[in-house]
Amino acid sequence: MKKQTPRKGGSCTHPQTITIHKALIETPLVLPYSDQGIKAGFPSPAQDYEEPGIDLNRTLIKHPATTFLAKVKGDCLYQSFIFDGDIAVVDKSLEPREGCKVVAFIDGEFTMKSVKMGKDCVYLIPDNPDFPTITVTPDQQFMIWGVITYTVHKHY
Repeated sequence: MKKQTPRKGGSCTHPQTITIHKALIETPLVLPYSDQGIKAGFPSPAQDYEEPGIDLNRTLIKHPATTFLAKVKGDCLYQSFIFDGDIAVVDKSLEPREGCKVVAFIDGEFTMKSVKMGKDCVYLIPDNPDFPTITVTPDQQFMIWGVITYTVHKHY
């Protein structure tokens, strides 16, 4: 599913594209795993021991029927270390909590922001100070589409 709409509310100045993919978990993705942690200093002899493996599908996706993957576009959440090009794991079954990162649908547009509940409104807050907070009022078409539970960031 691909939705392209122009951004409003100062969230960006160019059209926003959020590409959403269904999470496919039929095939396990098991990789070697060290549950002891890896020190960012001197090596430890205990690191020679690895657990049999970790299934990234089971680790990242708790509710397969309601979980989707979305590519992050823009830099509104960079202070939360969510960057342009990252893959966000989005769970539609979770109830959003104060301050969590969400994919929201407002007046026909998708956006990724932090959420804050007000007395008579909802605030969608970017981490980037270059963009304003969006105040959602009852007269707007609005839905929190899902909660961002994990992101995958490419380092190399």
